[in-house]
Amino acid sequence: MVHLGRDLKDPPVVAFLVAFQQNKQLIGEKGLLPCQLYLQDIKKYFKGKVGLDALSYAPTLIWFLDWSAMDSTLDCLALAGLAVAAFVLLTGCANMVLMSLLWLLYLSLVNVGQIWWVLRWESQLLETGFLGIFLCPLWTLSRLPQGSPPSRIVIWSFRWLIFRIMLGAGLIKIRGDRCWRELTCMDYHYEVLLIVSGNLSFLNWLTMVPSLACFDDASLALLFGARLRERAAQLQLPGPEGERLSLGSCVRRVLNISLGLLITYLSIPVVLNLLSSRQVMNTSFNPLRIVNTYGAFGSITKERTEVILQGTSSLDPKDPTAVWEEFEFKCKPGDLRRRPCLISPYHYRLDWLMWFAAFQTYEQNEWIIHLAGKLLAQEEETLSLLATNPFAGRDPPRWIRGEHFKYKFSQPGGKHASDGKWWIRKRIGPYFPPVNLQGLRKFFEDRNWPYPVQD
Repeated sequence: MVHLGRDLKDPPVVAFLVAFQQNKQLIGEKGLLPCQLYLQDIKKYFKGKVGLDALSYAPTLIWFLDWSAMDSTLDCLALAGLAVAAFVLLTGCANMVLMSLLWLLYLSLVNVGQIWWVLRWESQLLETGFLGIFLCPLWTLSRLPQGSPPSRIVIWSFRWLIFRIMLGAGLIKIRGDRCWRELTCMDYHYEVLLIVSGNLSFLNWLTMVPSLACFDDASLALLFGARLRERAAQLQLPGPEGERLSLGSCVRRVLNISLGLLITYLSIPVVLNLLSSRQVMNTSFNPLRIVNTYGAFGSITKERTEVILQGTSSLDPKDPTAVWEEFEFKCKPGDLRRRPCLISPYHYRLDWLMWFAAFQTYEQNEWIIHLAGKLLAQEEETLSLLATNPFAGRDPPRWIRGEHFKYKFSQPGGKHASDGKWWIRKRIGPYFPPVNLQGLRKFFEDRNWPYPVQD
């Protein structure tokens, strides 16, 4: 299974790159949901102490780092993870120490990421990465270290992971939306070439990794050169009879047995969830996210709705002659003439959560009002998350509002398509009323959010 370890290297690079480029805007000092406030709330809940309870609730290295420069702290964690992941990817070398560091760094970010980091692929990457630790030798950086083949316990742990992913996805569909049972969900659910054209980040690529554990090197031998096949075979040869195991091999054996016992224990609530008629999907039953429950598309939305943010320089937002200009996001639908973007495995977290917000109300997604305030102040960091700013080089907008639209694709050869429009949209109504910066002051103060100031 030597190929299995190498396939763990790409998703971490993407994950840490996304974190570095979007952390500050989302959870930084002036972020939409500052992680410092989140940690302070946890600390306050546990009587002002950073003890075992607080660490168990949100395991993260940030508890022990400098909060006065949170942006720099987040950057350091992301860059450290990116550097280690890039080293492993480019050299093809890894050991338990490096893989443990990668897992710990990403766990530290996920556990302060709040709604931006609750997506399925975060937990799946952490679980896959944790198992990946045990694929590697203890400390050597040899690509194919002699006498250290992957343990059967680790291989079966990967098989248990892919089993839960597939079974959970199937059960949640059968128990969820009736269109799955009536075989009509595919009338609405987009799947063709999803791994390339969709925006489930690195989820589909990541799911391939535990799938490889269902094969052995012999069955995949044709995919590798003769030299690599020979070295892989030598890797798995037992040492001479009577030869003493090295210290590293002994430690690995103890760790592998401990892993098996840990996976068994943590799987109990996961199995009970799978057997339950009230199955929940994409949930972690332990704060370290080592064994999770998975599932996807238990219900299918029949229509696509979007929140469009618009700004105006008009003094009166109720003036029928007011000109409202739209802010364009990097990937989510907006401009009817913009082609849907292909970005997999990269992930625009704000665009994704804007889609989810459209299913609910702005009261359930207060961060969207925070976003409106930052756009009113034209904060540079927030604007970096957008594709276009209609007020660039001009005075900031006086008012911003959210409009609710229903989107659908134009028909090939139809009137809209011939006009260069990829989308057709119909206004549903207001999503949130026009707001100005002064009117939001108390809203920000009540939540301890920093008041936006124009850069």
